[in-house]
Amino acid sequence: MNNGYPPGGYGPPPPPSPYAPPQQMQPPGGFGAPPPFGAPGLPLATMGQTPWGIDPVTGIPFSDKSRVVAGLLQIFFGLFGVGRFYTGHIGLGVCQFLFGWLTCGIWPMVDAILMFAGKVTDSEGRPLRE
Repeated sequence: MNNGYPPGGYGPPPPPSPYAPPQQMQPPGGFGAPPPFGAPGLPLATMGQTPWGIDPVTGIPFSDKSRVVAGLLQIFFGLFGVGRFYTGHIGLGVCQFLFGWLTCGIWPMVDAILMFAGKVTDSEGRPLRE
């Protein structure tokens, strides 16, 4: 009952089960070259042309906005949302202008600390440059 195959279970693979997950196809020629270093979706032609460099941790190009300028604007004019207007976050700037005084200036001060620490991005999601 071995159907011409050697004993011990060697033979053709069993037919696929209709309940098994589908097998993934491998690309022709192996797995291909590793992706280039840099931000995903960033064209290679622009990687060397970013005027303020690329963040070494994330690979995302730095913004044209400065974190020091944004933080100082936020400290001195935070109740008016000027730091957020500078970074391009118009909605947050309007909210700080309308409701920042309700927090007795705590919200703009915390926002300024976050800007100095580099935790705030510009409106396009790029980290602020130093």
